[in-house]
Amino acid sequence: MQFEWDESKSEYCFLQRGFDFAYASQAFQDPQQRVQADTRWEYGEQRFQLLGQIDGRVFVVIFAERATRIRIISARKANSREIKFYEHQPRSL
Repeated sequence: MQFEWDESKSEYCFLQRGFDFAYASQAFQDPQQRVQADTRWEYGEQRFQLLGQIDGRVFVVIFAERATRIRIISARKANSREIKFYEHQPRSL
């Protein structure tokens, strides 16, 4: 799996949240990950929301599929509602 991202967004994530997109990409390795379409807005492309664990903590990663790569758009630590969803919903997509 190959990843790409906007380096300035990754740096901003690191400054605001303490981790960059390279770290967040590890959520894709979680065999229990949950993926659903991100339909909150019209983005001009199909985006997805992944919930996955890294080092025992659940993260949310917003991404788009671009040809042979996954483009990470944003990432953050999951909130309590998202953690419950991760723990109780069957795997999707």
